[in-house]
Amino acid sequence: MKYRDKSGKNEAIHGYRDTRIFTNRAILALVFVLLLTLVLVARLVYLQVLSHEHFTTLSQKNRVTIYPVPPTRGLIYDRNGVVLAENIPTFRLELIPERIKDIDATISELRKLLPIDNAAIERFHKERKRRRSFNSIPLRFQLSDEEVAVFAVNRYRFPGVDIKAGLTRHYPAGSLMAHVVGYVGRISEADLQTINSANYRGSTHIGKTGIERSYEASLHGTVGYQQVETDVLGRKLRILDQTAPVPGQNLHLSIDANLQQIAVDALGEENGAVVALDPRNGEVLALVSLPGYDPNLFVSGIKSKDYSKLRDSPDRPLFNRAIRGQYPPGSTIKPFIGLAGLELGKIEENSGLFCRGAYVPEFQSKRPYRDWKRSGHGYTDLEKSIVESCDVYYYELAYRLGIDQMSDFLEKFGFGSKTGIDLPGEAAGLLPSREWKRRNRQQPWYPGETLITGIGQGYTLTTPLQLAVTTATLAINGKHLQPTLIHNIEYPDTGLREHQKIRIVNNVPVVDPYNWSAIKHAMFQVVHGQHGTARRIANSDYRIAGKTGTSQVFGLKKDETYDAEKLAKKLRDHALFVAFAPAEDPRIAIAVIVENGGSGGAIASPIASKVISAFMTGEKK
Repeated sequence: MKYRDKSGKNEAIHGYRDTRIFTNRAILALVFVLLLTLVLVARLVYLQVLSHEHFTTLSQKNRVTIYPVPPTRGLIYDRNGVVLAENIPTFRLELIPERIKDIDATISELRKLLPIDNAAIERFHKERKRRRSFNSIPLRFQLSDEEVAVFAVNRYRFPGVDIKAGLTRHYPAGSLMAHVVGYVGRISEADLQTINSANYRGSTHIGKTGIERSYEASLHGTVGYQQVETDVLGRKLRILDQTAPVPGQNLHLSIDANLQQIAVDALGEENGAVVALDPRNGEVLALVSLPGYDPNLFVSGIKSKDYSKLRDSPDRPLFNRAIRGQYPPGSTIKPFIGLAGLELGKIEENSGLFCRGAYVPEFQSKRPYRDWKRSGHGYTDLEKSIVESCDVYYYELAYRLGIDQMSDFLEKFGFGSKTGIDLPGEAAGLLPSREWKRRNRQQPWYPGETLITGIGQGYTLTTPLQLAVTTATLAINGKHLQPTLIHNIEYPDTGLREHQKIRIVNNVPVVDPYNWSAIKHAMFQVVHGQHGTARRIANSDYRIAGKTGTSQVFGLKKDETYDAEKLAKKLRDHALFVAFAPAEDPRIAIAVIVENGGSGGAIASPIASKVISAFMTGEKK
């Protein structure tokens, strides 16, 4: 009897089934792996091919950081190469916040070694909020050698604190050139609204006043860049590439520092201004405003105490009197009024009038208009009216001309307009007219106002610079030039210098050229004539043509006598003097104003004489 082995058959069936299940699972796993592989390949294609440019850029940004390299600021020289603004190496105390456990405690300990004021600490904390913790932040600027040595000995006590070297703007001439060169200061929020912020990346200072501000674009230069490899926290590892910055241009001013010093010394303790220029090209040779101030105080941030002292001083040292001070021109305007009379046919050179010390106009007989000389000048023609500065002559001449003709003629010389000098903040002065008063005062023009305009009083105002420019225009027979402080601009990369072009504003039209000679001869007699009001400065070495002036600070009442000795200094008349030399071939024109100085002939003309003498003789200071 045969038996079928059923157990073997079952085992075979189970073995086949297990094999099939395994195979199916293997196939599924393989399919799953293939699908995952396809997804991975697709993703790689997307990242490496389709999005290659995008992710390369992101990767590069994570690895490379662009750092700005600020340019070196251009230097400023006088016309003879004397340095007026330079960049000097200085040391500053800097802290890296992330390396300091307790910043307040560290600063407290530093103050025991070095003088650090509250303003510096406040400025440090403001900067700290704007920067990353691993950036170095300055706490003190311009450390002295002694202070650097003191810290070096104690450096081991202050992890995260170090001394770093840098360049700081410095003005060797100090107050002598403060109102010309100006100063730089920290970039403010207001500055950021007006500058090209991309070109100022890395820069901390910008020109605030004077030439530093006017020529900021030339002096600053062009920023450079460094491509720096960094870690994930932004720390520098190495420099990959760099574009060098372009340094700022060097400026050579028309100012003569030697002549500037002589003008300052001549003014002495007086408040006032001196402006001298070359009438042939408009270059300013000296521009003085006293009192002055030290511009170095402002470079790294002036202390509140020092600024308050300057701001609140009654002498206003921050005020540039040369271009912003507005004063009645007084008798310095008489040569221009006289020329107007000749040109418009209101007077003749040799005809005149009799001066009894007062003028009684047809329209008003009750109140006479006084002359400065109570006894009068007697018979007075044009030359004598300028030489002795007769007021009565110009009351009559002003009445004949009328305010409209006077205003129109004076406007051609530049009265009542900005000169266009390359300094910020220039005032325009004031040239009154009938239309001006109606527009600004809503009042009619009165005949009496015409008379006092004829002697440079009333509403008329001029700046010292304006007086110098109008005098220079008269000196060269009406060629009105725009003044400039730049002699040439130097490009440091090539050494080439670009000279400034002469800018002609206009030519004053005069029908009879002889009229120029008549006025200039009378101004020559002011200095060299026997009765000239500036005869005390006459010399035989060279000939000066000039005109003295005195402008009132306050008006006198009827029958009131001016007595300077009884008045406070601030109430005394201003002293003025304008001149040019040599009279026959002018090379220098000058205007001097001494605030509350009194007589132009006694006070202002000797100051001008010292400046002219130094220019003519080449005197060195």
